[in-house]
Amino acid sequence: MKLNLKSMNAKMGLLGLILLCLISVAGCGSLTKTPTPQSPVAEVKMTDAEKAAFDSYYVDANWVKNNLNNVIILDARKDMSYKLGHIPGALNVTWQSLSNMTPKQGEVGWGVVLAPEQLAAKLGALGIDGSKTVVVYNDPSGLGEEGRVLWMLRSIGLTNSKMLNGGWPAWKAAAGEVSMDTPKVTPVQFKDIKPDSTMIANTDYIQQNKGTIKLLDTRTPEEYTGKTDHGEKQRGHIPGAISLNHSDVYHGDGTIKSIPELKELFQKVGLKPEDDIVVYCTAGIRSGFVTELLRMTGYEKAKNYNASFSEWAGTGLPIEK
Repeated sequence: MKLNLKSMNAKMGLLGLILLCLISVAGCGSLTKTPTPQSPVAEVKMTDAEKAAFDSYYVDANWVKNNLNNVIILDARKDMSYKLGHIPGALNVTWQSLSNMTPKQGEVGWGVVLAPEQLAAKLGALGIDGSKTVVVYNDPSGLGEEGRVLWMLRSIGLTNSKMLNGGWPAWKAAAGEVSMDTPKVTPVQFKDIKPDSTMIANTDYIQQNKGTIKLLDTRTPEEYTGKTDHGEKQRGHIPGAISLNHSDVYHGDGTIKSIPELKELFQKVGLKPEDDIVVYCTAGIRSGFVTELLRMTGYEKAKNYNASFSEWAGTGLPIEK
């Protein structure tokens, strides 16, 4: 009987081991299951005026394909991403390369856009004289760097500048050619500097107009409430600021929401087209991006607080959590 019992136990153990293996295989299979493809974004109809406004800020991948030889393409991603592949002819132009990076984060002036004459010289060195349309792109998973670069271009009058809707993923989805080559640049002189001071706000402007402006914080809710930071010396937000995560302006596929959708989003947080809106983030990147979207949507008084929360927190001004 003992031998039979041992035999039965061995068989049961073997069956248990087989069952365990089957369960493990099934479990591993579920972990490696191919995700369901994302549904196409439902198109929202825009009026002719809205479409014209949208088209003055955005082009799609097919437009870029058809106009590749007639435009200047700027890749606002990090250097490593650019080197791994980019749109043919694109120049790698990060927001830092057009900004004052001499101060340290938290010090006055860290990360702010270069003075108009310096910015014009930088653009000229990139072969940009203002005669060709400039298209900037990024990856939607970033911090809106393409919008920050666009904001800087438009701040000195380069209004024939646009963004690639959907960015790098949209280019690849459209089977756009990928290049590893760094194009040669022939320096030129940027022709016509027209600084637009209405696009930028500084710390003094906020303090002097705190009773009439609306502050819009475009960082994450965790940054806004002081749970996390992005390198600022203090956590929290500027007193009275409204919270709107910059990523809320995207559809799930990384394309930008239509103007009616953006209007609804901005109205939901309490913004009106006639408001004097000052947008901020950590260093004016996400806020530069959202400032451009506000202006595209009809919020003509929107300004980017370029020094943003890094300067505000770094200089010891009041903070809420």
